[in-house]
Amino acid sequence: MVLQPASSSAYPPSSSSFANAMSVVKATQLPLKPIPTLDLPALQSASRVIQEQLVKDAQAVPELGDMLTIPGVASSASYTVFPDDYRVPFQKRRLIGIPEGLFQYYNTTSVTSHMGLMPEIERVWISIDNNLFLWDYLEGEELSSFTDQPDVITHVALVKPKPGVFIDEITSLLVICTPISVLLLGVSTASVPAPNNKIRKEIKLYATDMSVSSDVEMTSVIGTSDGRIFMCGLQDGNLYELHYQEKEGWFGKRVQLINHSVGGVQSLIPRLTASKAEDRIVSLVSDFARSCFYTLTANNTISVYKTNGDKSVQHVQTLSNLYKAAQDKAPGSPAITPNTFMIVALHVIEPSNSQNGPHLMAITTNGLRLFFSTSGSNFNYSYGFGGGPSTSGTQRPLQLVHVRLPPPNLLHPDEQSSPFPASLPGYGGAHPPPDQPSRAYVVKGLENSCYEAGLAVAAQPGDTDGTDYILCLSPDLSRIGSFGQLNGPQTQQAQAYATAYGANAGSGRPPLTEQAALLAIPGRTWAMAPVPRPSLAAAASTPSDTPTPPVMNELATQFCEPSRQFMILTNVGLTFLAKRRALDYLRDVIEEFQVEGNAQPLIQFRDSFGRDQTCAMLLAIASGNTFLEMGELSNLGTISTVSPDLAAVAKQAFYDFGERPMWSERVTYGTSDTAGTATFSGRREGFALYFARLVRPLWKARLTKSGPLGLQEPNVPDDVLVTVQKNLYALKELLDKNPHLFHSAPSDYTGARSATAAEQEAWKAEQSSVIQLLNLLGRTIEAISFVLLLTDHRLGELIAQCDLSVQKTITGLTFEQLVTSQDGIAASRALVNVVINQQIGQQISVDTISEVLQQRCGSFCSTDDVLLYKAKENVRKAVETPNPAERQKWLGESLRLFIKGARILDLEKLREICGDYQHLNYAKGIHDFFPVLFELMDSVIGAVELPLYCAQIMDTDGQGQEYWAAGLPANDPRAEFWQRRSHCYELVLDSLSVFEERANAAKQPSTPTSDDPETVRSHAYELAFASEDEMLHSTLYDWLIQRGLADELLEMRPPYLEAHLRREPDVQKYQLLWQFYVKDGQPLRAAEVLGALADSTDFDLSLDTRVEYLTLAVGNAKSHPVSAGGRHETAIAFLTDLEEKLEVAQVQLEIYNAVLPHSRDSGEVGAKVQLLSKTLFNITELYQLYAEPFDLPVLKLLIFHVSGHRDENLVRPIWNRIFEEALEDTEPKVGADRLMSKIIPLGQRFYPSESAFPVRE
Repeated sequence: MVLQPASSSAYPPSSSSFANAMSVVKATQLPLKPIPTLDLPALQSASRVIQEQLVKDAQAVPELGDMLTIPGVASSASYTVFPDDYRVPFQKRRLIGIPEGLFQYYNTTSVTSHMGLMPEIERVWISIDNNLFLWDYLEGEELSSFTDQPDVITHVALVKPKPGVFIDEITSLLVICTPISVLLLGVSTASVPAPNNKIRKEIKLYATDMSVSSDVEMTSVIGTSDGRIFMCGLQDGNLYELHYQEKEGWFGKRVQLINHSVGGVQSLIPRLTASKAEDRIVSLVSDFARSCFYTLTANNTISVYKTNGDKSVQHVQTLSNLYKAAQDKAPGSPAITPNTFMIVALHVIEPSNSQNGPHLMAITTNGLRLFFSTSGSNFNYSYGFGGGPSTSGTQRPLQLVHVRLPPPNLLHPDEQSSPFPASLPGYGGAHPPPDQPSRAYVVKGLENSCYEAGLAVAAQPGDTDGTDYILCLSPDLSRIGSFGQLNGPQTQQAQAYATAYGANAGSGRPPLTEQAALLAIPGRTWAMAPVPRPSLAAAASTPSDTPTPPVMNELATQFCEPSRQFMILTNVGLTFLAKRRALDYLRDVIEEFQVEGNAQPLIQFRDSFGRDQTCAMLLAIASGNTFLEMGELSNLGTISTVSPDLAAVAKQAFYDFGERPMWSERVTYGTSDTAGTATFSGRREGFALYFARLVRPLWKARLTKSGPLGLQEPNVPDDVLVTVQKNLYALKELLDKNPHLFHSAPSDYTGARSATAAEQEAWKAEQSSVIQLLNLLGRTIEAISFVLLLTDHRLGELIAQCDLSVQKTITGLTFEQLVTSQDGIAASRALVNVVINQQIGQQISVDTISEVLQQRCGSFCSTDDVLLYKAKENVRKAVETPNPAERQKWLGESLRLFIKGARILDLEKLREICGDYQHLNYAKGIHDFFPVLFELMDSVIGAVELPLYCAQIMDTDGQGQEYWAAGLPANDPRAEFWQRRSHCYELVLDSLSVFEERANAAKQPSTPTSDDPETVRSHAYELAFASEDEMLHSTLYDWLIQRGLADELLEMRPPYLEAHLRREPDVQKYQLLWQFYVKDGQPLRAAEVLGALADSTDFDLSLDTRVEYLTLAVGNAKSHPVSAGGRHETAIAFLTDLEEKLEVAQVQLEIYNAVLPHSRDSGEVGAKVQLLSKTLFNITELYQLYAEPFDLPVLKLLIFHVSGHRDENLVRPIWNRIFEEALEDTEPKVGADRLMSKIIPLGQRFYPSESAFPVRE
């Protein structure tokens, strides 16, 4: 069998090509560094896809109110009627006969019997004369009875009790009405196991001694949310309240009947004092959500009441003249006539069914439905208020907003069982549609009805005695929903009827279209009610902004809750009707295809619901979704059994209908750049859609909520988590076994060479997205296991043991964030640590819990996590054992495990471990030196080696070292890795500091002892210096220098010291560097450093210091051996240069001393003098900038002397100036002596300099 739409391809025979593609995509992923973290960006990308699908579900089907309040469309009658059984909206599932044990009470012909439904406690009540029986219909034959009162029972109702009146065990009250009294029975329920892993409710009845006599028979009893009980009189049609309280009081009896239609309320509601028979109240309906109730009178008048005070009610509004209002909405409709316009029931529409939608629906005997709302502002009908509405603040009045006409084209139930032959044309067929059915049926005598979530069922007597016909109505999602149908909703093989009086063709909203069918059931109907069912969607509270699909969009909920069911009680038994979902239609057409081989119904289904929706449902069928079985009220979490043949057809259809991804390129005008977007195939879209619907119940829900004892408790019940997980796991298993489902056929895609560039891009984008979704699927399954495990370990107590910041994070965490965010990773790791610490604290081995964590949720507890937990346990054992050999073993094993799991150690955890190892050096009471010494060495190794190893792990690519080697440039992304390394080095230094302090504090013994701190300190330093990590050495050297240990460091001369001192030079490092070279026997290098230091303009050095450095440089250069390194000529030249620089520097020093008095001069002169002390000048600069401007004749001669410059024209004036100064103002006798005293020192200094002291021969 091959299903092949035009754009589809054949099923690939093998998965090898897909596996290759998968491996290519996986190969492109970067390795997980520096620790094996999850690929959060990929998970978050997949999570955004889930969010997109949730939003689509919330928008695909309009709200009920939107379809009923289309401007200009006041009424509608659009229906779809399918003649073939598999698309009938409801299906009879089973009939449970009335228990045989009851028939013994029908022993006379004058027996009076009544019956009704109480689905809240899973019971049918049956009264036979004065006997009341409660039938547990889930068990089949079990009956409870109440026979302690003598009067005929005519009506029984189940209501909520007032708080504080009865004992806590009583959760409900039975209100038992007889012609002359009303009495109350207490009811308690308890869930107990039932066969087939089901749960049933066990009840107990309690006598309350609360009864009241009445001269009017009561009926239509209702309760309110606060426990008040209202009813109407069968004979007088008045509104009554059964008031009850815990004790008798001065102002009231313990139980009494209050007539709200007369007496004390008469002044408030004068209209109700009338006694006309047609005005009598015939039924009441309670609206819990809106805290009000409605009454219906015999003449089709509806009133609204609110409870006000303890014994009073507030009449809010009365709606009358509804026949005229309905005619105005649907003028000319044959369905609205005086003879048929009789309202038989009122049904409350819950706010959850439609936001700002209708509040109330009334149904007439011929199936006309009237919808009332407070939001229909575009309708201008007003109705008689019979005395006017009471003041009710801002309460907006109800008004009739829409009239839904009954279906005129119903098939008679006898016709429904004759589906069309399979050979009739389907989608795309050219044959004419089938003939009109011979027996159309018009509803005209409805007596009972029921409404829930857009579904309506109603009963009327059938054509033959002992048979009732059930009118079944449900929204036709294929017509009102937007699911990406290519050709719009399909209507083939369906009899459709559509009328919208006053329709506005320009309206953009789809009108309400419903599927309609008529089914026959045995017996006469007494009551009908929805069957309570488990719902995953409502199991946990979610934020208000969570995308929520309308209640009518069962496509969005059919994978996480059972089909809706109604039970109909007749005098034959209890008939169950199940709403058939699209999933059920699809399964039926697949089974039909298996039998008849006709693919047209499958294609027609695809065209009706769209490609993506169909693919999602096919995945559900192929994987055995837990809610696949229609109408089965089993517990949550039971995977459905699907036959291999059925699953094979579903997989084949999933592949064929999925089509291929497409690529759309976008060209940026003005550039050569092109970009594009992928339109994914139906397979990827169906996968994402099904995945999103499975996780919707928990995805946006918080993990925890506040519990009654102040602790947090799980927000999502365990059974919901288990059910979601089972469906996710079944999906994952299906996809793991069938990876080819997401790849093209070989004929379409044989590789990169045969595929176009656009096809390659499309397939690449699709495969990447699928892989991300698969990873998210696996991670989500593990997250649920993780939460369930935490629940087993008392989640609330675990959270309370976390840090306050972690507690705050956890309480705000959603399931989505747990799976896809860094906060989720941090919170989960913190919780696992608490669990492990509990185990260690209780001296329980962590092996078991670690194994469970790895097996169930490996991404939340990796192999590295387990290694760390076991290592920590070994540290604990080392602390506790008194045996030195065992302690040595545990310490060594702990270090080995810590190093193996170091990839996931964070800084705080590493600091804690190092602290443990430091502490373990306090070994006491052990006399054998060598074992303890080795033990101490293990702890020293741990305190030093472990952070060193972590530094390498945290920077596996060496980016931090590269950043350090590049000089720590600003705004460099590598800085993060350098920072990680630095933190690890800080821990090494901390350990060395601790060992140093202990060694200094200890009294040095004359001989070594078992716990010698000096031995420990020395070993720690040996380990640090033995490291080959240059960045560590640099950090260590700085630390030692800061501690005043530079001399010791120079004596050691470790391997990286020279490079460290040359790196990022400063004065201190240069000083240490030249000393290093001296101690290392390299005086020439020392001279080079000193020379560079003297010449440097980067440092603020005094002139005296620079001269000193040059002096030392000359001395070291002279110490260079002649044969050392073959640098003799270079060394001589360097020495000569140094000596010349030293001579010039000495000249500069003399000039500086000479001009120093001018340093405080203002302006340029003072600045020039100060500059002279900060840098070295050459000889020319000294002459031009200082000797000449400051007129320093002796220093000019010194400059000529040092430079060897010979210029008699310059020298002679200088000497003449010197002579003149010496002889100025002196006697001839004294002049010669003075001249000699001036010239002789200069001669001694400069002779035989030809340039400074020329002597004529």
